[in-house]
Amino acid sequence: MQLNHRTPLWPLLCTFSWQELRHHPWRNAAAVVSVMLGVALAFSVHLINASALDEFSQAVRSVGGQPDLELRPANPQQGVPLDVWGRLQQDPDISLASPVLELSTYALPADTGGQRVLLRVVGIDTLQVAAVAPDLLPRPLASDDTANADGTAPDRLAFFAPDTVFLNPMARQQLQGNTVRLQMGLQLRTVRVAGSVAAGGGPLAVMDIAAVQDLFGVGERISRLDLRLRAGANRQAVQQRLQSAADWPQGLSLREPGDAVSRISNLSRAYRVNLTVLALVALFTGGFLVYSVLALSVSRRSQQFALLAVLGLTGAQRLRLVVLEAAALGVLGSVLGLALGTGLAALALRLLGGDLGGGYFSGAAPALQWSPVAAVIFGALGTAAALLGAWGPARLAQQLPPAQTLKGLGHAHTRSHATRWGVALMGAGGVLALLPPVWDMPLAAYLSVAALLLGGILSLPAAVGVVLDRMAPLFARYLLPLLAVERARRVRESAAVAVSGVVAALSLAVALTVMVASFRGSVMDWLDQVLPADLYLRTAGSGSATETAFLDPAFVTQATALPGVARATTQRTLSVSLSATQPPVALISRPLRDPQSGNLNLPLVGDVRAVPAGHIAIYVSEAMVDLYGAQLGQPFPALQPAFMPNKAVAQAGKAGVAPFFVAGIWRDYARQTGAITLDQADFARLSQDTRVNDMAFWLDDGADASALQARMRALADQLAGTPAGEAGELLEFSSAREIRTISLKIFDRSFAVTYWLQAVAIGIGLFGVAASFSAQVLARRKEFGLLAHLGLTRQQILRVVALEGAAWTSMGALAGVTLGLAVAVVLVHVVNPQSFHWTMELALPWARLAALAGAVVLAGTATAWLAGRAAAGRDAVMAVKEDW
Repeated sequence: MQLNHRTPLWPLLCTFSWQELRHHPWRNAAAVVSVMLGVALAFSVHLINASALDEFSQAVRSVGGQPDLELRPANPQQGVPLDVWGRLQQDPDISLASPVLELSTYALPADTGGQRVLLRVVGIDTLQVAAVAPDLLPRPLASDDTANADGTAPDRLAFFAPDTVFLNPMARQQLQGNTVRLQMGLQLRTVRVAGSVAAGGGPLAVMDIAAVQDLFGVGERISRLDLRLRAGANRQAVQQRLQSAADWPQGLSLREPGDAVSRISNLSRAYRVNLTVLALVALFTGGFLVYSVLALSVSRRSQQFALLAVLGLTGAQRLRLVVLEAAALGVLGSVLGLALGTGLAALALRLLGGDLGGGYFSGAAPALQWSPVAAVIFGALGTAAALLGAWGPARLAQQLPPAQTLKGLGHAHTRSHATRWGVALMGAGGVLALLPPVWDMPLAAYLSVAALLLGGILSLPAAVGVVLDRMAPLFARYLLPLLAVERARRVRESAAVAVSGVVAALSLAVALTVMVASFRGSVMDWLDQVLPADLYLRTAGSGSATETAFLDPAFVTQATALPGVARATTQRTLSVSLSATQPPVALISRPLRDPQSGNLNLPLVGDVRAVPAGHIAIYVSEAMVDLYGAQLGQPFPALQPAFMPNKAVAQAGKAGVAPFFVAGIWRDYARQTGAITLDQADFARLSQDTRVNDMAFWLDDGADASALQARMRALADQLAGTPAGEAGELLEFSSAREIRTISLKIFDRSFAVTYWLQAVAIGIGLFGVAASFSAQVLARRKEFGLLAHLGLTRQQILRVVALEGAAWTSMGALAGVTLGLAVAVVLVHVVNPQSFHWTMELALPWARLAALAGAVVLAGTATAWLAGRAAAGRDAVMAVKEDW
């Protein structure tokens, strides 16, 4: 067949390339599997997160309805002033202002012994809610439109009855029976289940707004107003006109109804992006395995490519032929990966729900949301990884000299350009690590990690040559080690090809190991600082229920005086909204100084500033610095709207003075959205709120913690008037050790996906080493035959091969650990602060890193030895007869 530049490549792909695939199926299957696993992991993580976010969005829309605007206060406990409600009802651009009261509490089924369920209680005006949120419209219990199951007519006025609730499907599933008990303080109040609502999402109860106000004793409070505008009114214009009015109350903000979805999406975006990037680690490693497989394939077929060149196939056509081979592998692996990823996502959603460890969508059980656009994107990423991995081998096929290659002389390859590119990329990686986040994500840091890895791998041959050049004289008197080191030193290009995949996988595994160990160590140190007491008491396990699940002053006073208690401190936590575009911030009221030493009992970062006269000291978490621009030693006016009903704060605001002063910054691993701590006395003076959510007890020497807990439960029952023990069961006790153990279990569960991704990446890298070593060793049959003719025994040849494998993988392990430590610095000091707004101390788990590197070296050595057995087992004469 005469070849020229117009010759189509499809026949060659079906004959020439197919023969390579048929003769070496396992090697090419390794490349396909690596792409498949990378695509499957990344696509499944995306599907799980997208499905969970879609489920959350639907629940928000179902409960919040579709108003044109929402009016919310900065401090939900203060509510929307009634005069503002009346003012908006009279506004000419507003056709409807529907009041809503939202609370979260704990509910128990009517029968004793049931588990507490976190229940969202929504109070509505049933005459107006149908126009704004029809899914909240109560439906009386009935089997059809006319009668209940027992034949009685449904009570259509039941909604207006006091102590009556309507439950959504999730609440009905978890709270069986005709009555439900709701927690208020340390009391349980029984309400009757009169029907249902269609709203989805987590457990939800709907009541008349006046009934909620009476049941929980919150007066005439309104959490929000849902506004419908008149036809033709411009939403942005109305929003700007109202909020720019001179008499508009501070602390009230008009928001678009989709802000809640945007806030949770932004909050979880960093976690979702980081998890997707980690999932792409396997695909990144798979690209290097494709490179290794095709580089060996091109090297083995170099004389065949040279023959095709003599027959007229141009260099550009040879390049395209290799690229087409890689594209075929990439497309096949991507298609299989999409199918596997879909199955993994469906299985994970069924078994684990929508939460992969971050806690943003815990409790959700979403349906799989398959996206063809996402499938195309991740399929293209898999194919692109294969094509990028094939570019080097394709260029090699393009540039080989036909005459020299046909004579078996090959051609010299210079890696000077590659080394220079490698150094340049590593330098660029260092610069990228210094850049700020983009769209609140560490995109530059991700590019820095990629640049460091690519630069390090491109520089690998030069680095291996330097190390082996220094090692060679040490083995000059030892024949077998000398043979192994000399060959590894003189074929460093082949060594770099063989170990590139494992270097990429090991470096990323080392980086993630260091990052997780640093984070875990910092969390343990932080827990030691924030848990100084012997015993802790709370009645609200969720931060959203702190307003209804609290300890009243009478209980606090008497519990502190119980025998066995040396001293006790209290804490009040509530959520305040400082920005319409950010999630609520935790406002924590507690004693800030230790009564014995007088030192601040906060895990501070940096110095503490003196508070000017007339200002109130606050201590903000690191997230507040990034999200709200809080600065050490500067006023913080953003907190003022949360206390506007206080006359002193209101007067300071009118005078242009910010009474709150940032006296210190502290580390908080519990609240990614930010936290503000102020002294208990200042909080009580500003808010008149004396309720308590948590207590910490220091016990007398020899005091029995179990007996003390029993006395506190009895005290709660006495004050609540529940001799059967219902109030006492609402108390949750934990020791510092128990809280630390639970916290670390949650931490480990959150990073369980990370451990699996590391294992997959390492597995792909080792599989690539096995495929590369097997191919190279089997290609050296004539060399082994020559060594046998020179007098080496089969066992000595195997020792040489094993020593070569040890040398190669040792260099790869050394390079992987070095690159991994560099990447770990970026992850710890750049990616985590930019993603989650907290810092940590770098910790190096040397034993674990040594185990990782040792496993790689042992696996590579064993692989080389096993491959050598297959090659050295052939008859030595037959192996070299081609040269006779």
